[in-house]
Amino acid sequence: MTPSRPYIMRALYEWIVDNACTPYLLVDATIRGVEVPRQYVKDGQIVLNISPSAVIELNISNDLVMFNGRFGGVPTDILVPVSAVIGIYARENGQGMVFEPEDPPPEPDDDPQPPEPAPGKPEGRPSLKVVK
Repeated sequence: MTPSRPYIMRALYEWIVDNACTPYLLVDATIRGVEVPRQYVKDGQIVLNISPSAVIELNISNDLVMFNGRFGGVPTDILVPVSAVIGIYARENGQGMVFEPEDPPPEPDDDPQPPEPAPGKPEGRPSLKVVK
């Protein structure tokens, strides 16, 4: 199954905006692929205002959060892998959700071994048997 995190993020974003609050994204800026202005990162994290009035072309896809925002008056393209999102919440009341950290993808093996067949399963082409 696909991860639920981006679906939950999109739903919470909509809920926060519908309730006239300001959606903030808490991001782990140490994750590979995070592109944010590093001068605003504190303790490895950054808080991003993703309200419709603060960003242009917000896109919360299944893999990335992308938008253009202003930092110190300078327009900046922001890219955040969904796995780097720690939480999404409303600035006004703190309501939202904090996500469990995702396991990092496995490191590739230097000497990959072919997978072993499961015990009790025949190798080769699968077949069906009619049972009456």
